[in-house]
Amino acid sequence: MIILGIILLVIGLLVPMHLLVIIGGVLVVVGLILAILGASGRAIGGRKHYW
Repeated sequence: MIILGIILLVIGLLVPMHLLVIIGGVLVVVGLILAILGASGRAIGGRKHYW
């Protein structure tokens, strides 16, 4: 999710498409939050880890 968000951010910045930048930014933020919560040992959606 984080990698897809970064790819969309780069494409959105190279080709002036603001929608891709917004979607990419949201994916990066959500991916980072889930990765941090998963690394801290909290169960997310019934799983102990996220990937």
